[in-house]
Amino acid sequence: MAAAGMGLKASVLCLLACAVLAAGDRVYIHPFHLLFYPKSSCEQLEKSTAETPQEPSFTPVPIQAKASPVDEEALRDQLVLAAEKLGAEDRLRAVEVGMMANFLGLRMYKALSETCSVAGGAVLSPTAVFGTLASFYLGASDPTARQLQALLGAPSEGQGCTSQLDGHKVLSALQHTQGLLMAQGGADSQARLLLTTVVGLFTAPGLRLRQPFVRGLAAFTPTVLARSLDLSSSPDLAAEKINRFLQAVTGWEARGLPAGVSAASNLLFSTSVHFQGIMKGFFPLAGPQEFWVDNSTSVSVPMLSGAGTFQHWADTQNNFSVTRVPVGESAALLLIQPCAGTADMDRVEALVFHHDFLAWMKNLSPRAIRLTMPQLELRASYDLQDLLARAKLPALLGAEATLGKMSDASLRVGEVLNSVLFELKADKGEQPTEPAQRPGEPEALEVTLNSPFLFAIYERESGALHFLGRVDNPLSMA
Repeated sequence: MAAAGMGLKASVLCLLACAVLAAGDRVYIHPFHLLFYPKSSCEQLEKSTAETPQEPSFTPVPIQAKASPVDEEALRDQLVLAAEKLGAEDRLRAVEVGMMANFLGLRMYKALSETCSVAGGAVLSPTAVFGTLASFYLGASDPTARQLQALLGAPSEGQGCTSQLDGHKVLSALQHTQGLLMAQGGADSQARLLLTTVVGLFTAPGLRLRQPFVRGLAAFTPTVLARSLDLSSSPDLAAEKINRFLQAVTGWEARGLPAGVSAASNLLFSTSVHFQGIMKGFFPLAGPQEFWVDNSTSVSVPMLSGAGTFQHWADTQNNFSVTRVPVGESAALLLIQPCAGTADMDRVEALVFHHDFLAWMKNLSPRAIRLTMPQLELRASYDLQDLLARAKLPALLGAEATLGKMSDASLRVGEVLNSVLFELKADKGEQPTEPAQRPGEPEALEVTLNSPFLFAIYERESGALHFLGRVDNPLSMA
């Protein structure tokens, strides 16, 4: 499977080698035609539009209505099963969407890092950001649809239907990247990863949502919750109700959800993501260990340690090192550490998290390593409206946005929230006895992450970056 995935990815990279142009913050990518409407689908769309001019709609139930808790184990099993059934074309679409999500995610991460609003660091999910904006694309008409399509990474080559992204294909391919991330070899390893996405649509009372739009979001995640509540009279109370509702449904205590809701809005869109990885062969150290927030300040945090042969590279020219640790059959954790400590963190972050982030991975080579790092439980939440403003797109989802496929009412989009709960934990199995070093073997390299570092979770077959982050203080992000 891995070899086939590399072949698919190589094919796409060859096609794009001369078609990717980065200019400042703008990234232009040659359109991905497997994700566009074919002529036959365009003809069917025109016919169905003529026959059924008015799409059915519904009014979301009040937020007080009971909702079943999310079953994360069942959702994981669904993702794994779907990934096992993917054909070659589905896998190629996953590669294409993974690349598009990476470009957009790195751009939004740069905007997030410039806000300096997350104490202790930052964590962002490129796939969740991409899925959120692709969901809006599904509900948009021109000119907003074409603006969103360009932001997603596929500017239109013409004015016809065949130059438009098929939003359902895009969201399905995105879900396939999630399934590939979860794909495991054997029942024992399947329990090591969880990845859950929950979408919430919170509307003003009486606002109707179009059924085809809400049904279409199931291609992104099967857990789509539409609820109504008063967003205008008491924005703080509305925010509190939304927070309580999301925590009751997911069981996660999100961080940084809005203290208030925009009183002028009649729609709030929320994407919540939970990732949990069990570090196979890693075990907790006895007692808290020192983590140096800066050169003179340390905090006591739980640490994990494990030994093995991991991919590693020390960039002596740019003064940072990279270690890649498998956390699943197809999922990998990248750990990036500045060699000069906290003083060089901003420079290394700007250098590493750019548009061809994964290009330097060809420099990695296997090395016997003893790795020590903090146990991570990171929470973050951000409003994509703020990130779009920093990316010089403040009006994209503003008052002039054309979102008629989402609702038959005039939508005023308020917050577009992305919240993340990211966890890396120790293995619960019995700690193995470390084998003695054999004569002539190189001594294991000690890699200790006890000062600020960067990390990423990516899926090897599609190349999709699922999480990017910076840890300055593990305790303040918990």
